[in-house]
Amino acid sequence: MKKPASELRQDLVSGTWVVIATGRAKRPHAFIREKRQKFDQPRKTCPFCHLETQEKPVLVYYRDKKKKDWSIAVIPNKYPAFTPLKELDDHRVGPFRVVNGVGFHEVVVMRDHRKQMGEFTVEEIEEVLKAYQERYLALMNQEFINYISIFHNHGREAGASISHPHSQIIAFPVIDPDIHRSLDGSRRYWLTNHQCVHCVQLEWERKNKKRIVFENKNFVVFCPFVSRTAFELRIFPKLHLPYFEKITSEQRWDLAEAFKIALGKLYYGLKDPAYNFFLHTAPCNGETHDHYHWHFEILPKTSIWAGFELGTGIEISTIEPEKAAEFLRKTKLPEQN
Repeated sequence: MKKPASELRQDLVSGTWVVIATGRAKRPHAFIREKRQKFDQPRKTCPFCHLETQEKPVLVYYRDKKKKDWSIAVIPNKYPAFTPLKELDDHRVGPFRVVNGVGFHEVVVMRDHRKQMGEFTVEEIEEVLKAYQERYLALMNQEFINYISIFHNHGREAGASISHPHSQIIAFPVIDPDIHRSLDGSRRYWLTNHQCVHCVQLEWERKNKKRIVFENKNFVVFCPFVSRTAFELRIFPKLHLPYFEKITSEQRWDLAEAFKIALGKLYYGLKDPAYNFFLHTAPCNGETHDHYHWHFEILPKTSIWAGFELGTGIEISTIEPEKAAEFLRKTKLPEQN
């Protein structure tokens, strides 16, 4: 019998399909050799190296008690996608619904111009996560805000327009389509099976162990069974927790360690690939979402959407997540050598 060229895997939450192209799968080391756009702006022209040219910070962390040496600064985006407004204008234009862009758009700027998050210490990542949490708590009760997106673009291929390491926080009045699908799938599974769909997957992954990259007391890092891209990673709390903003300081430290391992393995194992990571958490829209399980998703830019992907919405991964996880597990970080 002829061996199939690929395998279709269906996501348990969204119901979407992914192609694992086993027939033309790449070896893990092939991703190291891929050409990447050089992306390094000089400090002289970098806007984040000159905070005095930016909007006034809403949050600053300092390295010393005299407040002379900042480490993290959260600033309003100079060119925001959403802005604070006094009224929510929700109206119809023909058959279409239109809502004005009420919200907040902030940038979490790290001090070092060239040091990427894959090179950060656990302490440095924990401080970034603390800034995420503090700003989330400050924005979630603002009028008209129903969801807060936290994301990080690294590398030109991932959509970063400035090379200086930074994340973004956008608070807006609607639930975005991606989290909407995730919530709907989670809710359906909860109502049908009386279990959290993410907890079920986590339990299976931890027993199976093939796709686990790292785990500590509170978090698991793994390549999902239905990986949309090669070397996709997810970071989940082991406990069933719907709301990211409610994490404790202990949980935040363990999350920082999980991030350190996940981003460090990508940085050193694949020689600094471009990637996006983002938070999926239950919305702050006043409704109860106890069925949900918050997590971070990390998507390296290891593939390009072409006609098939755009026409079908089905993504193709050119390495099995089992092999990707094995490669990342074996990747040693500098402090492990």
